[in-house]
Amino acid sequence: MSLLTLRLFGPGFPVGTLTVNVVGSLAMGLLIGWLVKHDTANIQTLRYFFATGVLGGFTTFSAFSLDTSVLWERGDTLLALVYILGSVALSIGAVFAGLMFMRQFGS
Repeated sequence: MSLLTLRLFGPGFPVGTLTVNVVGSLAMGLLIGWLVKHDTANIQTLRYFFATGVLGGFTTFSAFSLDTSVLWERGDTLLALVYILGSVALSIGAVFAGLMFMRQFGS
């Protein structure tokens, strides 16, 4: 897999980050799917603990994925698309802003 990724995308592709985000999103889907199927009395408490706490600590991308899927499944397709584009654009913009700030003013 690493050799294929290296050939397709080059040495700078963030395979580790991509893997963590995809695994976290899969775990989020499995967790929420299990909680909904079992309809426990403490579903919100368990959801907040595992989804926001444990998986949120593992990767916030899984929480982003869940939020997007909830919007989409509710029929808020346009809002889901705005959320996706806004989140990605703002996050990448913030990284660049932080990098430029530190390049300019960091010691």
